[in-house]
This record gives sequence, structure tokens and C-alpha cells, in this order.
Amino acid sequence: MGAWVEADALSKHFKVPVREAGLRASVSSLFRRQHRTVEAVDDVSFTIEPGEVVGFLGPNGAGKTTTLKMLSGLLTPTSGFARVLGFEPFRRDREFLRRVTLVMGNRNQLQWDLPAIDSFELHRSIYRIPRPEFVRARDELIELLDLAEIVNKPVRTLSLGERMKAEIADALLHQPDVMFLDEPTLGLDVTMQRRIRAFLADYSARTGASILLTSHYMADVEALCKRVLVIHRGRLLFDGGLAALANRFGTDKTIRVQLADDDDPSRSAATAGAAVVEARSRGIAIDDPNAGDDGFVTFRVDRSDAPRAAALLLERLDVVDVSIEDPPIENVIDQVFTDG
Repeated sequence: MGAWVEADALSKHFKVPVREAGLRASVSSLFRRQHRTVEAVDDVSFTIEPGEVVGFLGPNGAGKTTTLKMLSGLLTPTSGFARVLGFEPFRRDREFLRRVTLVMGNRNQLQWDLPAIDSFELHRSIYRIPRPEFVRARDELIELLDLAEIVNKPVRTLSLGERMKAEIADALLHQPDVMFLDEPTLGLDVTMQRRIRAFLADYSARTGASILLTSHYMADVEALCKRVLVIHRGRLLFDGGLAALANRFGTDKTIRVQLADDDDPSRSAATAGAAVVEARSRGIAIDDPNAGDDGFVTFRVDRSDAPRAAALLLERLDVVDVSIEDPPIENVIDQVFTDG
């Protein structure tokens, strides 16, 4: 079986009007309008296999949503090629639409003044889902997402977290094979984010659905995705595993030690060429008085120098435990965008 999602040199360019401020420019633009081309997505290529969950990362305006809209058929590419489940998305074949879904965290697909259960019925009618199949899927989603107490309330009365759960349920009633999720946990509290992540992981594992997920919450990506795509200014910068991303762009390592006494670790850190980024040794707060547990100190060192620095710290400090780790993935992503 081939890839379920294919993008080959995919590009989307928009022509937008431009003019200078002021009355004279406004009048002039009526007769001679000027434009500039915005390359929202430029020569992006990747594939996604059946059952694969892939994170799609990038800052605001990087081209993530535009790419998802092309793959789901809402936008026609300027150039390049896209194929999803063997279909060209922009043709919007009925069978293609039946097998994909797009969830956008900042867009409301449910009818605002109606209970979610009524929007579910509308979804059944649009997708022509046989009633026994619809009832089975609806009841399963209501149970899995804990919607029983809210599906009969008007959508406008629901909290953001409740609405997003109902939005996801509505989008999955036709049991899609490919899911495009654009910020599905946007604005949700930590508990609700965890529940949505757990549900998506379970859904993909049970059904074999492929998921392309954008999110500004790195916890979403770390929990769901073994592979990530990084896009910046419309161009794909990275395609690979999270660990490979850290190895490629992360220039630092963090060394976390647990101390056995009250020695000030900053003296030995300077000798080892390590910077103390947060610490709370017993009775001595360093740099950030609220960071870390008693006796724990975190150092930052150059990746290539980590073994030597760790050896010196172990030699000069009374260490109970030590770990050497890559920096938090969000720090690596920030560096990717800065370098890009």
C-alpha cells in the first residue's frame, strides 16, 4: 500500500493589493492598482504513510494552515502536486470527501444555536451515513469523549474545551481515514489537552487513520508524533524524527545533577565550562529561586563538550545522581526558526 498523503513541490502563491498610506495613494489605487505576490507555501514535498501521526510545526504565517487547506481540497495549488488516498484534493470527489476530515481549532463547524446532537444529524445527512452505522459511531464518540452531558445543550453555551470535544466528535462521525488537525487543542486547559491527545492516539491506533497535526503546544507533538515536519516562510526545513531534530539543530545539552551537600555548584560549573540555568541546592538558591527541587542543579553545555563537562562536575561536586539530556524540544524549534 502506498502513501496516503503525498505532496510534491506543492506551492500556493497569493496576489495581494498594496498601496501607500494617504488620500493620494487611495485615489491612485482606483485607477492603477499594484500587487505583490506572497509565497505562502513554496515547493513543499513530503509523504505520510497509512496509520502515521505526523506533527507539522512552524510559527504563525509559516504556511501550515495553507498546506492543510490544499491537502483537504479547500485551496487549489498554484503549482506542484498533491494526492490524498489516491485522489487529487482540489477536485473534491465525493469518495475523497467521505474519507478525510479537517478540524480547525479556531473555526466553528457546529451550528451555534443548536445542540451538538442536531449538528451530528446534519453530518449524517451530508455524508449519507447509514443510520445503524451512524448511531454506533455517534454513541462511541460520545462515550470516548465524555459528551453525554453536553450534546443536548446549545453549542453557544459550551465552554471552549467542551466545544472542541464536540467538534472532534462531529468531524469523526464518518470514520475518516485521514485527519488534518489544525490546532485542535487551541485554548484548552492542560487536563483537556491531555484528554484530547489520549483520544487521538487511541483513535489512530484502533482505526489505522493517518493524522497530520499542527500545534503550538509541544506536548501535543511529543505525545502523539514520532515524526515532525518543520516549515518556515513557506519552505520545508526539516522532515524526520524528534530526536533527529534535536541532533541536527540542538547545539546544547543539559546536565542535571542532584547534590548531596550545600556546596555552591557555580564555582565548579565555571571550571567545567558549564552554565547554571536553574538550581536549588540545599539552602542555596541560584539564578532562579523557584526553579527545581532542593538539591537539583541544571547546567547547560555545548553538545560536543558534554562528556568532559559531566566528568568534571562528577569529580568536583558531591553528586548523588546525574542525567544528560537534550534541551526541551520547544527550545530546539525556536532555534530552527531563528536559523531559518
